[in-house]
Amino acid sequence: MHASRLTRRALLAGTAAGAALGAVPFLPGRAHAAEAEAGATPAYRWRNAVIGGTGFVTGVLFHPAVRGLAYARTDIGGAYRWDDRAGRWIPLTDHVGWDDWNLLGVEAMAVDPAHPNRLYLALGTYAQSWAGNGAVLRSEDRGATWKRADLTVKLGANEDGRGCGERLLVDPRDSDTLWLGTRHDGLLKSTDRGATWTAVTFPATAGATGQGVVLLVAAGRTVYAGWGDSDGTVGKPNLYRTSDGTTWEAVPGQPTGTAAKVPIRAAYDRHTHELYVTYADAPGPNGQSDGSVHKLRTTDGKWTDVTPVKPGGATSDGGTDSFGYGGCAVDARHPGTVVVSTNNRWSLIDTLYRTTDGGRTWKSLKDKAVLDVSETPFLTFGADKPKFGWWIQAVGVDPYDSKHLVYGTGATLYGTRDLKHWAPQIRGLEETSVRQLVSPPVGEAHLISGLGDVGVMYHERLTASPSRGMASNPVFGTTTGLAPAAAKPSYLVRAGWGDNGNGAYSNDGGKTWAPFKAQPDVAKSAPGPIATSADASVLLWSFGTANPGYRSADKGDTWSEVASFPKGAVPVADPVDPARFYAFDTTTGTLHASTDGGRTFAARATGLNSGDSEFQLAVTPGRSGHLWLSLKWNGLYRSTDGGATFTKVSSCWASYTLGFGKAAQGASYPALYMVGSTETITAVYRSDDEAKTWTRINDDQHQWGYTGAAITGDPRIHGRVYLATNGRGIQYGEPV
Repeated sequence: MHASRLTRRALLAGTAAGAALGAVPFLPGRAHAAEAEAGATPAYRWRNAVIGGTGFVTGVLFHPAVRGLAYARTDIGGAYRWDDRAGRWIPLTDHVGWDDWNLLGVEAMAVDPAHPNRLYLALGTYAQSWAGNGAVLRSEDRGATWKRADLTVKLGANEDGRGCGERLLVDPRDSDTLWLGTRHDGLLKSTDRGATWTAVTFPATAGATGQGVVLLVAAGRTVYAGWGDSDGTVGKPNLYRTSDGTTWEAVPGQPTGTAAKVPIRAAYDRHTHELYVTYADAPGPNGQSDGSVHKLRTTDGKWTDVTPVKPGGATSDGGTDSFGYGGCAVDARHPGTVVVSTNNRWSLIDTLYRTTDGGRTWKSLKDKAVLDVSETPFLTFGADKPKFGWWIQAVGVDPYDSKHLVYGTGATLYGTRDLKHWAPQIRGLEETSVRQLVSPPVGEAHLISGLGDVGVMYHERLTASPSRGMASNPVFGTTTGLAPAAAKPSYLVRAGWGDNGNGAYSNDGGKTWAPFKAQPDVAKSAPGPIATSADASVLLWSFGTANPGYRSADKGDTWSEVASFPKGAVPVADPVDPARFYAFDTTTGTLHASTDGGRTFAARATGLNSGDSEFQLAVTPGRSGHLWLSLKWNGLYRSTDGGATFTKVSSCWASYTLGFGKAAQGASYPALYMVGSTETITAVYRSDDEAKTWTRINDDQHQWGYTGAAITGDPRIHGRVYLATNGRGIQYGEPV
């Protein structure tokens, strides 16, 4: 059992799956001589607890010269290579470590048509001042191994415009030359296969929108660059080209106006020598209400408007059918065959349009689509059937199979082999941002998870997506709290963002749920973490630093304010004594405790400075008053007297999250699992001797960027551990 509070900077609006889940705060590295060195890394096998996608797939790229070879990128969860024989995606960036967390978002990717084993990735999740600079990875073996070139500029894989692209391109005239479009620093060029980069003269100047060069595409031997900071009016072009690799010019005759304000994607039909470009009035994935599709005949410069459906029409309910255009892909085998997608079409639902005659006529593939989401049931989002998609900006047509289409959404990647029957082509791609983890001591499921965007899930098996999908009644988007009653594990409570209530309870171990009969008024706008007493008789619910905590003694039927509860703290229940609760106040560094069932709280230990508002307070299962306080780089503290006093643990210098699992054979105290630092590296550790010594249990190829949200061992299987990541789903490890 544990509670954590993560301060996150809200960057992007929206509640759809795959929306920005906030930035992970600055995580400094630190060289440190360990007081107690961690043991040698044992053999651990790491796998994903299968959910299937759940996040925004921002790009998909088929290799033009190799059958069955494709790549996918995500906004916060790295890049993948498609293994055609196994029918699954292989993660390529799990080696990204804690200090490099900002590099787990992939801004762009590129392949070399002439050298099938070469792959390039442009990494950098945020372009804000507090985020680190971007980097380019280059591989000669399809992403099995990498060389890295650090950039002096920032990239924004989880910013607005992340579905545009690709912003990275191998020059069609020279495989040693690459181009990289940036958001704030113009166009970069490499002449040594991505090892070094320099800025080049480009005719457009970066604006305040933070889009810059949004796409790069080759049309024959000419390179085209889309510009996202224009306003779409005459005199401010947004499409440029170079035929010599040195001089750039605006493309003559290009479309203007609101519907062509921002180029989103482009694809070249080598048979007809036509370049297709999708446009919108904003970069997306949110905020688009107008758009268009145009094609340029590169042989004579003729532009043609081939927009399938003009946005702005009336809907049956009297609304407006507003949307932009997004994805764009050509069929390499059939001239004039193109697929484009709508985006941000919430009223009539987004679709793919396909033409076989160069854009003269189009058919909507959604109209006759049959969606099978049985492999990932959460995609219904609590409804009777799934939607065709939203945030569709990644579209691909297999160059060796014209009826094999794929498209990314805010939650998955759909594929078809006949243009009618669609199913998630998502095996191996796990992008969930994980918030809470519970491993029950009894019951069918060994894991229950609280997630960003997709609520709570009951994992009856770790090797298949939960059959119940998202917990319903009510359905949540992002989960803010998940807690079991320690002495009555069949009872759990959860809290989160939802339209039909923000709190719920379960009496069957998380299989089914019911909403609280009532909730405090503030729950709708600020649902926070929640706890239940060991015997399930009392609930405590927190609602941010501006609001008091609330208590219920009737399982959510009524609520009363707890004035002495520290505002914004995370409530934690004692695992043995139902009268005891704990809460840590980061503003004062004070541990508060209640001995009257949460009615009142009093200060106990003081002077526990967390450094900022992040911390985690955990309680040892089966031990009353045994508290562990993780204070990031301020270390790990332990109390055995209910928080009256704390002692700093000397075996590690940093602790970010801590959990418990089954004790080792011959040990009486539960095994401890921690994300923290005993030496210079932040890693995943296990201790079987109450934190006297630690053994690292992950390795350099399994790091997953930021992993500080949650960790728990399995109370029934010694050595098994479940780990929350911010974009690579739930990882679980077992000794081998």
